[in-house]
Amino acid sequence: MADDDAGHSYDTVSFLSDYGHADEFVGVVHSVIHQLAPGTTVIDITHGIPPYDVRAAGLTLARSVQYLSPGVIVAVVDPGVGTHRRPIAVEVGDGRAVFIGPDNGVLAPAVGMLGGATRAVWLNDPEHQLPAHGPLFDGRDVFAPAAAHLCNGVPLEELGEVVDTATLFPGVLPITREEDGGLIAEVLWVDRYGNAQLNVDPEELDGLGGDHFEVLLDAGRRTARRAVAFDEIGIGAVALVVDSYGLIALAARQASAAEDLGVGPGDAVTLRPIDDPGGDAPVTAVTVQFGRRGAGPDGPGDGPDDGPGGAG
Repeated sequence: MADDDAGHSYDTVSFLSDYGHADEFVGVVHSVIHQLAPGTTVIDITHGIPPYDVRAAGLTLARSVQYLSPGVIVAVVDPGVGTHRRPIAVEVGDGRAVFIGPDNGVLAPAVGMLGGATRAVWLNDPEHQLPAHGPLFDGRDVFAPAAAHLCNGVPLEELGEVVDTATLFPGVLPITREEDGGLIAEVLWVDRYGNAQLNVDPEELDGLGGDHFEVLLDAGRRTARRAVAFDEIGIGAVALVVDSYGLIALAARQASAAEDLGVGPGDAVTLRPIDDPGGDAPVTAVTVQFGRRGAGPDGPGDGPDDGPGGAG
């Protein structure tokens, strides 16, 4: 990113969407930016977000943002396109970066990680947009031109109406809670290797004490120990590791922990410290729903009721 006398100008656009690569959408957005701001570098974060999954997109952007080049960041996961939801540009760090996307919460977690918004505009100036045949491709007609104009040094406030940052749609992230000596958590993300990232900071496990935990799931329960590297995990076992983003993840050795445990994003997981079990127990026939351990085939559950993690 470089500064000029008129304000900020940028040379990099980082781009995330749920467009996939089967259609021309990603290439068209790239081309619009290139035509309006030649020489701008466009970096694809990912276009594999599940269609319409604003939560997944917001979490992906939040994981990535601390490693992205300063500049313009475009995130397009927009099930409300064509409605009254606002297309917005949100400045952080007094201009160090600008986020562009729909005002549906997709930008909020990453903006929060960088200290919050310093300014925001509603992208409603037609002079800085492409003529649209219809209102359903804002990535091409609104967001890409806005990114390009910012890279050309156009001041943020020329792109539309300045709005109060307090009116922006918030993001919702799940938080853990302790109950009856355990930690009620949620799966945030499953990567392509099957590691299931939890919304758990390592210090939260440290606070529970011990290295071995009972893991309560909808599919049953397992035991898991804390490990540092994948090779420390026994074949067929699962472990709790600190992942590359600094959160606790359920992992297996050269296998998918998520598939083994039957969990996916949004599922509740309860972790309780236990004494060293002397081995990793298989899944047992215990009904666990939304973090609650209920009756199995041999009678009622032997633990207290646990609710799901809340949202913060």
